[in-house]
Amino acid sequence: MKRSVFILLCLALALSAWAAPTKVVVYTAHEDSILNALAPRFEKETGIKLEYIKLGSGDIFKRVEAEAANPQADVIWSAGGEQMEADSAILAPYTPKEWSKIQPVFKVGTNWLPYTGIMNVFIVNTKMLTADKMPKKWTDLAEPRFAKLISSARADKSGSAYMQLCNTLLIYKDKGWDTYKGIMKNMVISASSGSVPKFVNDGEQAVGITLEDNAYRYVLGGGPVKIVYPTDGVVAAPDGIALIKGAPNPEAGKIFIDWCLSKPTQEYLVGAMFRRSVRIDCKDPEGLPALKDIVTIPYDFKWAATNKVDFMKKFVDLAMELGL
Repeated sequence: MKRSVFILLCLALALSAWAAPTKVVVYTAHEDSILNALAPRFEKETGIKLEYIKLGSGDIFKRVEAEAANPQADVIWSAGGEQMEADSAILAPYTPKEWSKIQPVFKVGTNWLPYTGIMNVFIVNTKMLTADKMPKKWTDLAEPRFAKLISSARADKSGSAYMQLCNTLLIYKDKGWDTYKGIMKNMVISASSGSVPKFVNDGEQAVGITLEDNAYRYVLGGGPVKIVYPTDGVVAAPDGIALIKGAPNPEAGKIFIDWCLSKPTQEYLVGAMFRRSVRIDCKDPEGLPALKDIVTIPYDFKWAATNKVDFMKKFVDLAMELGL
């Protein structure tokens, strides 16, 4: 009798281990419109219940770190790559099923995966600058003719603005800080990165340094603006998605990640967010140039994360010197 009970118990445990996952818990910084669209789609297509908690990127990682001894979530969904890299020790490595379909330029993370592609661009007011007067390179932004005509967020307050600073340093290396200081002299600092393209669209500044998807919204809105891709190079970088180390539902987490990186989901994100897909077999947002036609440089997240404290101190010192 005892032997039969033992065998039945072992069978029950084995069946439990083989049972299909039923729930995945994620922490996300996604906007509500994307969550409301993707959550029911995932549940319908996989039969797995998706429970999500929306937080700011910084708060997501604080929470995961606080729960490290007893993780409560399985996946971090759509968070800044720099934060992912800085806190990669709390993430679990995972190679998705269609890893061969991911653009090589976006394969830059440690223990985290690319989710959507972002790029730094210039947004230019076409009423204020004719085509021949528009900046073509980062160094053009330092020219005296752009004095107080460049809109930018602060690199010590905005993740995208910090990436733009690093973009300049990566291209110009030992001359990077001199180049960026020249650009700073012409800046009018905005309260947030989201305000940058609006100021240009409204004619308050002639040029804005912003993310491609933010600029493209104003192009689609019919504003007097144009996107310029610097010919000396733009950072092509992803935000991230990752499995949390010690996740309570790791198999469900892997299924969710595979689903997020699948072609249908990536195509939806292109249309809804105007961001680049990280896949090689998805189209770019309609009206934007192909990635292969843009001078791109990979973003060294580890370098950017490691040097952030020092770079922020230098930025603040320059800002004080220039009265920004």
